[in-house]
Amino acid sequence: MKFINFAIVKFSLCLVFGILAAHFYPVSKFLLSYLLLLFFIVIGLWYWARKQLIQNVYFGITIYLSFFAIGYVNYQMRLPRFQENHFTHYINETAPKFIQLRILKNFKADTFNYKYLAEVEAVNKQPTVGKVLINLAKDSLPNVLFIDQNLLVYSTITEIAAPLNPNQFNYSDYMQSLGAYAQLRITENEILQRRDGASTLTGIAQNYRTSIIKKLQRTELTKDERAIIQALVLGEKKDIDKALYNEYAAAGAVHILAVSGLHVGILYIILSFLTKPLLRFKKGVVFQSVIIVVCLWSFALLSGLSPSVTRAVTMFSFFALALLLKRETNSINTLFLSFFALLVINPLWLFQVGFQLSYMAVFFILWLLPVFYKIGYSKYPIVRKIWAIISVSICAQIGVLPLTLYYFHQFPSLFLITNIVILPFLTILMCGGILIVVLASFDSLPIWLERGYNFLIELLNSFIHWVANQEAFLFQDIHFSTPKVIGAYLLIFSVCLFVMKTNIRRLIISLISIAVLVTIYTAEAYANAANKLIVFQKSRNTIIGYKTGRNLKIFNNDSNNEILFKYPIKAFRVAENTSSYSLDKIPQIFQYKEKKILVIDSLGVYPKNAKIHTVLLTNSPKINFNRLIDSLKPQQVIADDSNYNSFVKLWENSCKQKKLPFWHTAKHGAYLFD
Repeated sequence: MKFINFAIVKFSLCLVFGILAAHFYPVSKFLLSYLLLLFFIVIGLWYWARKQLIQNVYFGITIYLSFFAIGYVNYQMRLPRFQENHFTHYINETAPKFIQLRILKNFKADTFNYKYLAEVEAVNKQPTVGKVLINLAKDSLPNVLFIDQNLLVYSTITEIAAPLNPNQFNYSDYMQSLGAYAQLRITENEILQRRDGASTLTGIAQNYRTSIIKKLQRTELTKDERAIIQALVLGEKKDIDKALYNEYAAAGAVHILAVSGLHVGILYIILSFLTKPLLRFKKGVVFQSVIIVVCLWSFALLSGLSPSVTRAVTMFSFFALALLLKRETNSINTLFLSFFALLVINPLWLFQVGFQLSYMAVFFILWLLPVFYKIGYSKYPIVRKIWAIISVSICAQIGVLPLTLYYFHQFPSLFLITNIVILPFLTILMCGGILIVVLASFDSLPIWLERGYNFLIELLNSFIHWVANQEAFLFQDIHFSTPKVIGAYLLIFSVCLFVMKTNIRRLIISLISIAVLVTIYTAEAYANAANKLIVFQKSRNTIIGYKTGRNLKIFNNDSNNEILFKYPIKAFRVAENTSSYSLDKIPQIFQYKEKKILVIDSLGVYPKNAKIHTVLLTNSPKINFNRLIDSLKPQQVIADDSNYNSFVKLWENSCKQKKLPFWHTAKHGAYLFD
């Protein structure tokens, strides 16, 4: 495909490289000031160079450096240490503070807490900026909090803990991608004051969405079906049962549960049809464009302004603007223009999974779809329609496959069947869902419509359940690392370019890409062949993993094999690319390399005067700890989270007195032997 204006693509990539450089290689505040000065110098050089009739290579370098600097500075200036009034500069984790908050967003609650994202407006009356995660105990407050509500609390701000086991989901990094660098754990007693704050568009939309959900809960819609409607129309996924969500993921249909470009595109078609009569009037196209853009942004606000829906609405807005200005445009240019604009507004979006998947899917659809149309063109309209659905699904899957394998480690091979069945009816489901929401918001929803739509969603869920149960077609636990993602995309791009235009140069590039990916696989296979011994962190449990080559043996006194497929073992198995795994009882003595590890359980039995390198304490053994240390003379002591905290404190103090290394997995995380 020939780009009308390839410059925006290059500028966007330079912006991305700048953001990535700032993320992985931040500079000090002193150096950042020089970078800002350099940025303004570059802008000056660009302004001078653009007046030249014939540009040279320095002009291009200057331009690319400018956009690289924009990405770098824009990202780094948002980090807490570069904001003088960020709340993290005014807190001490051991001392409670008077903290003034404004609720920005609510998250899905866990078993014990409601979760919210809030702006920290002041700490001890000192004006501040920055976002914080609020964990509000469920049993302490009967009434949940609302968007735009102001709180005054007396509590301690703490860090969001990093995962205690290797290869686990890092909730701290996820919250940082939302701009939250700390958390609050509060109860009702710590909330000193609550009052309604100044209303914002986001707050009004979110509170309106909450009121609609409450009205939907009073209808005859069943729980699972109501949750699907909320996801389809309102972008609210919190009420979807975990098992049902996993079934949609296994069937390759999870994208319909996240309001995205697909939903926005359907809504755009609906709005275009409804506003078509306006085109009969003079300036009708202006009114149509304005109405559609306003409605799309209202929908985006109502659905929570997720990265995917924001991307889609921004893109459609640029299309509408180009139409009004009568400017020639191109879908890929418009896509990159929205990509560039959103990253300038919020560079943190680059690190959000939804943002990455959304743009990769749409880019590959726009890029490869014309090729697929030529391959499968038919004179029969019904065949063209079916081939269009197949083509869109394949193009999107090609684009997101490496990222899907990296983040979710599974591939639903029946995604084509799922999309062929669902996509033709998604417009009906969207129209019906919008009608249900509108009528429910006015308390005018007829019973026959409730039951009819509920039946349609039941059919959808039943089909998804059937597809998800075809377990032979769901490939799970696929190891895929960052180098493999890069190598896979390099291969995909090179092969696609070669298919579009076959020549010897592109063939060589494709062969080099294959060689690079094979090299990555070989290097990782060699690296993963190393032996490892690890004591996992698991509350009230002892789990030891012993990896030899690609074989993993888990030692645990529970005979239930399900532990191999649960936290924290599953993620470790996938990350280490193990081919076989088994479960066994915990032995009293391990031999790892030249080290002997003694496991002492609740019985407190151990051999006297044995030569032991490490003592592992489990299940709170009642022993004379000092006598044990004097007898065995170990080089270190490890206590997992199956022990009483009071016992652990005594052992830790004794080790400090004897200057003996002590490791508590509940505090320091899993222990990996050298």
